[in-house]
Order: sequence, then C-alpha cells, then structure tokens
Amino acid sequence: MKRFNLIALLCLVFLAFAPDQASADIGGLTKCSDSPAFTKRLNASVKKLEQRKNLYEADSPPALALDQQIERTKARFDKYSRSDLLCGQDGLPHLIADGRWSHAAEFIIPGFGFIYISGWIGWVGRKYIRAVSNTKNPAESEIIINVPLALKIMTTGYIWPISAWQELISGDLVAPKDEITVSPR
Repeated sequence: MKRFNLIALLCLVFLAFAPDQASADIGGLTKCSDSPAFTKRLNASVKKLEQRKNLYEADSPPALALDQQIERTKARFDKYSRSDLLCGQDGLPHLIADGRWSHAAEFIIPGFGFIYISGWIGWVGRKYIRAVSNTKNPAESEIIINVPLALKIMTTGYIWPISAWQELISGDLVAPKDEITVSPR
C-alpha cells in the first residue's frame, strides 16, 4: 500500500514538471492560438449562435440559453488556444499519438488512465464474482447485487495492479492447465 502511494506521488510530481511548450514540428500543424483557421472556426461558431439568438426576444429563455452557449463556446476555444494543442488546416485541435513525451498529456497519460480504470472495473467484478460464488445461491447473487459487499470490494479495488501482481506470483491469478477444458478435435 505504501509502495503504491509512493508510485502515485512520483507520477504526480512527474506530471507537475512536464514541459509546457508545444512544438509544431509535426507536419502542417500549428499552435491553436496562432492558427487562422482556428480563429475563423471560433468566429463562425459564435456568428451562427448569434444568428439563432436574433430569432428570439432579448430576454426570452431561448435567447438566454443561447447567450450561455455562446459563452461556453468562447471559453472552450479560449481553453484550446491557451493549451499546448496543435491545430491543423481545418482549425481543429489534433492529438499527437506518436509516443513523444512532449505530447504525453494528449494521449499516453489518458490511455494509461483508461487502462487503469478498466482494470479496476474488471478486477472488482472478478473479485465480486469470486466472493459470491461461495454463497448458497451464487447465480442469484450475480443477478441481485449485494450492494454492501460490492461497495466494500470497490473501495479496495484501486490497488488492483498490486493485487494482480501478488496473485500472479502466488499462482492464484491463472488456472492450472489441468483445470482448463479443451474440446476434443
């Protein structure tokens, strides 16, 4: 547990000191704040929303909702222009998935996050099925979920990589070959 917390802390420190500069050395991409197509796309989006807003009275609920949407659109484009994302000729931000550490925040880190969360869900499901298989009616426990048990398992599931490694080392993660059925050929 302490080892996992130390690894998590080191990852956070690594992310905190990641370089801030985006380099536009990838074919035809420029920083979004410098891209004329990006600015043109922002202006077109805002103009379209303002044209829709003109169809309604000034203080009507649809006009107010469109005002909020215009502000959200401007905030989104502002966030993209302040980030290190690179835009193409179409004015849209592009994610760089070539493995460079300078673009880790765009694809690698979210990819690891996805794998971690997917593994957490799978590990908790596996652990729950193993826990309810010892009950009187395991099929019913799979259909009608025992919520207190599931929540208990979920709260301990965040350390699934360590638990999986320990089970792999102990031989409990993988079934022995003599327990695996093979169809006759």
